[in-house]
Amino acid sequence: MDYVLETSDHDEAMSYLALARAKFTQTEIARHLKVDSRTVRRWEARQSSPQPYITAALKQLMLPIHRIPEPSDEFKFIDLFAGVGGIRHGFQAVGGQCVFTSEWNTYAQKTYETNYPDEHKIDGDITLIDEEDVPDHDVLLAGFPCQPFSIAGVSKKNSLGRSHGFADETQGTLFFDVARIIAAKRPRAFLLENVKNLLSHDKGRTFDVIKRTLSEELGYHIHYKVIDGAHYVPQHRERIIIVGFREPVAFDWNMLNLPEKNQIKLQSILHKTDGSEPVLAWDENKYFDHQQRCVPAKYTLTDNLWTYLQNYAAKHREKGNGFGYGMAYPDSITRTLSARYHKDGSEILVYQGEKKNPRRLTPRECARLMGYPDTFLIPVSDTRAYQQFGNSVVVNVISEIARIMKPFICENEMQYPEFPELIAN
Repeated sequence: MDYVLETSDHDEAMSYLALARAKFTQTEIARHLKVDSRTVRRWEARQSSPQPYITAALKQLMLPIHRIPEPSDEFKFIDLFAGVGGIRHGFQAVGGQCVFTSEWNTYAQKTYETNYPDEHKIDGDITLIDEEDVPDHDVLLAGFPCQPFSIAGVSKKNSLGRSHGFADETQGTLFFDVARIIAAKRPRAFLLENVKNLLSHDKGRTFDVIKRTLSEELGYHIHYKVIDGAHYVPQHRERIIIVGFREPVAFDWNMLNLPEKNQIKLQSILHKTDGSEPVLAWDENKYFDHQQRCVPAKYTLTDNLWTYLQNYAAKHREKGNGFGYGMAYPDSITRTLSARYHKDGSEILVYQGEKKNPRRLTPRECARLMGYPDTFLIPVSDTRAYQQFGNSVVVNVISEIARIMKPFICENEMQYPEFPELIAN
């Protein structure tokens, strides 16, 4: 017999169902709620009423659309090498509107589109996009991959009659595509993100080309800093952030309000086994068994894999090497989550007691480790999710940088607040 809700509860459930149907098909809603699509059809036809838990599940399904900061028109930005939108999140949170997105990986596109249902489509391979087809924007955002730069001496190029500007020195790298778009569109500002090792790559020559390209060739005033995600999340994750402004502004990294490092521990992002773990409509039954109050057994390492990792670590210890797994405890700060985490989880293994093998983090825990809210949806397989979060940014770090950049981005605030005498010059 079909369950019958009280009138007010029924109306609330139907309201959320109508909201969900504006974004999803009956089949998609059914899959999210783990019911038959015919059941959803009967609800819509008023032939039956959903059970009480369905209202909460529908609310959770719709929360990301409302809780991800709504864009405004304070400034416009583009999102290159977008991944799943971690950099975008911070700039949208301070009032920016994303007007263009480029991401080549179709699985990352799926996660991005699920969480950011834009009117504009996601463009693919940036190397195939003409810079003139990119809309005008105030800020360019790019978490570009670091590729080797082939750098020849300027004198040799001169002898061959070749230019030695960015188009020559960076051609064949993905940084070139960032540079050509900056050159064509001249945004007020940009933010580029990369691994810390970009500073030392090729004995510093790679970073030297990047700096000269941005400042000397393109004429931007640049500021760069290595920031550790451990200010906000229980993970040691150092990344270099390069910020540039078209005009000279009083930007200063000392404006950052970073919490003390290493104060947030792993326990804060692990699934709660005391009954307080939130029930999320979209995917959480895959990552946490609410009935048993435990993480599914599939995340615990098999005996064979655990033995292999222990032997591998022991072999390298004998050689004096530091290679091996990283055991993480509730009061730990973890190693850096990488895109290869899906292979064996070795860099972050969650301790489960002496009598039980350790386990991997679940994809939801990985999302939390990168600063994503629980309302961020994960519509892909575990393997793809691990890759996506391992390639992402700590969103809290980007949000704080966006906060201090905003006064120098918005047109009516493009001033020198601490040095008013510069305005006259």
